[in-house]
Amino acid sequence: MRMWMVRPEMMCQKHLLGEHVEIHMLAGTLKRGKSIALFIDKGLLEPSSLAERHDKLAEEMLKRGFRHLSPLGPETGKIIANLGEKEKNARVDLGKSSAELCARCPECRKRLAET
Repeated sequence: MRMWMVRPEMMCQKHLLGEHVEIHMLAGTLKRGKSIALFIDKGLLEPSSLAERHDKLAEEMLKRGFRHLSPLGPETGKIIANLGEKEKNARVDLGKSSAELCARCPECRKRLAET
């Protein structure tokens, strides 16, 4: 699981939709009470930004003509509130994340370079 945390309009379709799916995977993982420690340790997640990030991705999906029929449930916020401090305070390094995305994807690299 990964949250890129780059501006959604800068992401190619594949990565935009992929991160949206992974947001839902993260929400499901948290609902089941599974550990996300390895993802946190690798700097791949920002659980406290989950709902806001989901909404930004969904907004961009709608702008691109996709339908969005998968809201996060209200219980997600309660689960996030009960996480430990390490998980709540975890942040994605935007510089590293952008560099990784650019290294993986020529279309994202082009979109990010245009900003």
